[in-house]
Amino acid sequence: MTDLIIQRVKAIPLTARMPEGTRTSQGDFGAVSMVLVQVETTDGVVGYGECLGRFGPLAYARFIQDVLAPKLIGQSAFDIRRLWKLMRASLSGRAGGMMLECMAGVDIALWDVVGKGTGQPVHRLLGGMGRDLVDCYASSLNWAPIEDMIQQAHAVTAMGFKTIKVKLGQPVGRAIEAAEAVRHAVGPHMALGVDANWAYSLDDAVKVGAALDRLNYWFFEEPIVPEDVAGYGLLRQKIPIMLAGGESDFTVAHARELIEQRAVGLIQPDVARSGGISETRDIATLAHAFHVGYAPHVGWSGAICVAASLQLAAAMPAFVTFECMCIDNPLRDELTLTPIGSPSQLVNGQMPVPKLPGLGVEINWDAVERYRVDR
Repeated sequence: MTDLIIQRVKAIPLTARMPEGTRTSQGDFGAVSMVLVQVETTDGVVGYGECLGRFGPLAYARFIQDVLAPKLIGQSAFDIRRLWKLMRASLSGRAGGMMLECMAGVDIALWDVVGKGTGQPVHRLLGGMGRDLVDCYASSLNWAPIEDMIQQAHAVTAMGFKTIKVKLGQPVGRAIEAAEAVRHAVGPHMALGVDANWAYSLDDAVKVGAALDRLNYWFFEEPIVPEDVAGYGLLRQKIPIMLAGGESDFTVAHARELIEQRAVGLIQPDVARSGGISETRDIATLAHAFHVGYAPHVGWSGAICVAASLQLAAAMPAFVTFECMCIDNPLRDELTLTPIGSPSQLVNGQMPVPKLPGLGVEINWDAVERYRVDR
């Protein structure tokens, strides 16, 4: 076995328009951006990672190239923990923001390198739970006129999903009406969740949460701003529906309060934001210790984030459900040679886990050239 010495790190910023935009309580979004990270060793092993870069992928790529990459050259890719700490030392102060997202992309690529170098999929390197398929939910019905939401619900049901997430917003009355309409459209046996993208005050969240519980919804995601940990604790006491959150957390230290207080029943770190596979694993492990479920956030990310999230889903004991975006996304659907995390891959409402070494995907370089924004 070789030492997998790193000789080159590249960061490629990508942006693509989505054929159909998405609408949340925070507005309309018609494009998706990310940074593809490539780590190459002296043995010719190449691994790929992805970091969020939704509103400035060029800046993210520059930070990776100028600040993080020089720290990695000549180091062994096996030393992932040490390299994570080395990257973290690049910036003083609290961990978070752009730096952690950039680190996430590099960390994912390192795990891909080690998996390929050892001939094992990442979920086996993480310990593995023997899962070939993972439960998943459709994400998401847009916050739209109720008639449109009903049409979306029928379309997603026809794809074969057994669980659907619904976007809700303001005003409260229309949100409750929409939740009722969707429940009526899909019937009593479809599992439903709601993502409010922190649309509500505490009082409004209580009103909406009570209605969702009455309608037998499963979970209520990000009803209030993510910084209000105390507010989540109060909501947990006031409404019986399970709360979900954590996609905005960057580290296990950020997620700790939500988990230890059991303010949420589902913790949802995003591997392309939360420090990569290494830190996300720690969040999911802490969740397991406190009997909190782990539900990886994927959102409008690309294929590498999807692959890394599936590897974590297959390995983490606390895993509950995987987010499968039901809207077309070129950076997910075209970035790899074979589909990954697409509704077309559903098997009885579940998503298959890649079995090839590393993350289990191969890059489609034609798509990379089509969507890169650094030329």
